[in-house]
Amino acid sequence: MAGERVTVFGGTGFLGRRVVRRLAGEGWRVRVAAQHPAVPDGADPTRTEPVRADIRQEREVAEALEGADAAVNVVSLYVEQGSTTFQAIHVDGAARVARRAREAGVARLAHVSGIGSDPDAGSPYVAARGRSELAVRDAFPGANLLRPSVLFGPDDAFLRNLAAITRLPVVPLFGRGRTRLQPVYVGDVATAFARLLGDPGTAGRTHELGGGAVYTYREILELILAHQGRRRPLLPVPFAAWRTLAALAGLLPDPPLTTDQVALMATDNVVTPGAATFTDLGMEPAALAERLGECLPA
Repeated sequence: MAGERVTVFGGTGFLGRRVVRRLAGEGWRVRVAAQHPAVPDGADPTRTEPVRADIRQEREVAEALEGADAAVNVVSLYVEQGSTTFQAIHVDGAARVARRAREAGVARLAHVSGIGSDPDAGSPYVAARGRSELAVRDAFPGANLLRPSVLFGPDDAFLRNLAAITRLPVVPLFGRGRTRLQPVYVGDVATAFARLLGDPGTAGRTHELGGGAVYTYREILELILAHQGRRRPLLPVPFAAWRTLAALAGLLPDPPLTTDQVALMATDNVVTPGAATFTDLGMEPAALAERLGECLPA
């Protein structure tokens, strides 16, 4: 909303940068809160203010929220390192942002989670995401929860990693490659944040955000191979073998594969029937095939 202030925690990340640009473009005064704050490329510098904020630090979170009308938390962690754990970031950090936002009199809060988030999941990452939803709603009952499927866009890790895999002489599949995914364009998710914050009537709702088409993992690899003009055999690899590889990779300082990633690839990641979606926000999301050319060089 024009003239109102919003604090975006994680505003320098892959999704956060798009959220900042979108909100600033719609007239919000945006506070970009991050450990290493900066104004994202393409964002209106007259409407953006970088501030240092680590969501593990009470004082920094409170200061970042001073005078804010709304707040967004898009901080994410995919690999645990030392004390930087899923619990510290996704649960305790998210709860801290929500509690401090309520105490500061912030009117709206939007929190990113993910499709399939479940506090009882076997995957520590997925379980932490599920606990984060409970913690946020407990501290700020009117918060919006946004559950995107796997994000894609220019320079994203998802497509970049798959493109690297397709350069191998033989492309390994997770199982038989039948896991269903609904990749969602990062710009569409940023727009969803803006629409929710701009409409007070959506307070307290949860939206599952999937792209315009569902693909199997095999179909996504085939799309990328066709886009890059490559031909490669696709080799089914049992999930048991992937779990063993991930466990061994976990011994490395910066593992290229984690057991959580393997667990995610063993389960369909698509919008739940009956869930509120982009349609409820008056949006028609792009499908991966429609945006592939702008996200991945041929």
